[in-house]
Amino acid sequence: MTFSGLSPAEALDVLLAGNQRFVRGVPLHPNQDAVRRSELTAGQEPFAAVLGCSDSRLAAEIIFDQGLGELFVVRTAGHVVGPEVLGSVEYGTNILNCRLVVVLGHDSCGAVAAARAVVAGEPPAPGYVRDIVERVTPSILAAQAAGLHSDSEMIDTHIRHTVDLLLDRSRVLAEQVAHHHVGVVGLAYHLAEGKARLVTSRGLPETTTGDTPTHAAV
Repeated sequence: MTFSGLSPAEALDVLLAGNQRFVRGVPLHPNQDAVRRSELTAGQEPFAAVLGCSDSRLAAEIIFDQGLGELFVVRTAGHVVGPEVLGSVEYGTNILNCRLVVVLGHDSCGAVAAARAVVAGEPPAPGYVRDIVERVTPSILAAQAAGLHSDSEMIDTHIRHTVDLLLDRSRVLAEQVAHHHVGVVGLAYHLAEGKARLVTSRGLPETTTGDTPTHAAV
């Protein structure tokens, strides 16, 4: 199975179709054998870059039912963005030709919970965890300013904020989206259901809530 030549919308459909298989409990586990491992020694051609939270329950290849060499994955606690993340995402789209960038958040996110606690007046975390919390805090403040207070609303706001941050800080990515070469989406993963829900998109045709593939059925 190869996904070379996919459009950003088709790449999203592949991910959502894989997630549906995962939710239903009928994953294909594609491209995870010794043959695939050998094929990839010559190079990689992932079709999507995923910036996800480091949470151990959020393994992108598993929840999207993808194999070796198909996803270029960057993970940080709370999917916070720094220079290393921006460079990694740009490497995925500019060097590896990934057609889709996914920001993958989830419910019960510890980084979001920690930022909410600090905003509520609790003392900040020690060490470099404090830096992570500080990067999530603007999302919490923005959500509260908009009258949003539930966990899902906070998570969605933080996902949207990360998508905006990627495009604001990376001229390379913004130009790729403007020229319709790359699409950027934000997905929220629900731990209990295993389902990824579309929160926001940039550079793609109109999409639905993410419950079903929206463009090319793959």
